[in-house]
Amino acid sequence: MTRVLIVEDEVQIARAMQITLQAHGYQAMTVGNGADALNAVAKESVNIVVLDLGLPDMDGVEIIRRIRGWSSMPIIVLSARHASEDKVEALDAGADDYVTKPFGLDELLARLRVASRRVLIDREEPTLATSDFMVDLAGKKIVKDGSEVRLTPTEWNILELLVRNKGKLVSQQQILTQVWGQAYAKETQYLRVYIAQLRRKLERDPAAPRHLHTEAGMGYRFDP
Repeated sequence: MTRVLIVEDEVQIARAMQITLQAHGYQAMTVGNGADALNAVAKESVNIVVLDLGLPDMDGVEIIRRIRGWSSMPIIVLSARHASEDKVEALDAGADDYVTKPFGLDELLARLRVASRRVLIDREEPTLATSDFMVDLAGKKIVKDGSEVRLTPTEWNILELLVRNKGKLVSQQQILTQVWGQAYAKETQYLRVYIAQLRRKLERDPAAPRHLHTEAGMGYRFDP
């Protein structure tokens, strides 16, 4: 069953959505602020997030950026903000869809069906094998030489972002903003430290990496 997290501070709207989604076969839970949303996404097996941008403790766009630091789960924005720039900002931050309030529940259900198809596709490719180690994206673990490699949450977030963009250059700014947040966009020294840690844990020869490549002055690339 697809698990949907509804992030909405208006209790009546949240309750109505939860009842509707459950009646249509979803397992729906609700939270009313950003901190609870990030906690639920980290600890629960959430498949799709339905997110209001105007939360009491945190802007929804910041929540999108933080989730995108380690997860590609579908995020559908439900917001009263109608301006084009608001939609562009949310989509650029990593939202998959944007629905403006007031909205029809039939439309929301249709958007959820689209997102659910993407969840099913993602589930078909839960692992990625390299010549030296295996990345289990669904289980959030690394296996090397038959043993699990322990990563810190930050190390995992960086690695998952690179793995999900395998073969592509991921800019320093993209990694910093998605893993640490917009305020850390220029803290490139953070990246050098964590990439070095990942190489020591995963590469056969950290001084001559085969999988975690540096593109000087631009970013990093993961090659299986």
